[in-house]
Amino acid sequence: MTARRRERERLPRYWFANQLLLTLSGQRPVHTLLGHTLPAAYDRLIELAPQAPLRPPGARDSAPVVQRCGEYEPRQGVIEAFARIACGDRLRALAFRLELGSDSRWRCAAIDIGPTA
Repeated sequence: MTARRRERERLPRYWFANQLLLTLSGQRPVHTLLGHTLPAAYDRLIELAPQAPLRPPGARDSAPVVQRCGEYEPRQGVIEAFARIACGDRLRALAFRLELGSDSRWRCAAIDIGPTA
C-alpha cells in the first residue's frame, strides 16, 4: 500500500466507509462497530446487515471496495460523508454522518445506502 493511500485510509470518512462496507457486505459482524456508532446508527446497522446490501451479486464477483469518499462539514465536529462503492462493474452509494464526541472520538450517527435495485 502506498504512503498516500495509507494516509487517506486514516481519515475518519475513509476509515468509517471501509468499516461500514465490511459490515454491510457480510464480511464482518455488526458488533465490531458497537463502540464506533451511536444508538440510532447501530440500530440501522442491525436492520441492514442481515440483508448484506453491499454484498457482490454473484459468488465469483470481486469484493466491494470504497472507490471514493467525500465529505461536507456542516459545522465543527460533524461530517456528512458519502462513498462510492465499486463491486465489479456496479456502483453503489453509501452515506453516513460522523459526530465528534466529547472524548475526541468520531462515531457514526446515521447511515443510508442508495437504492438496492
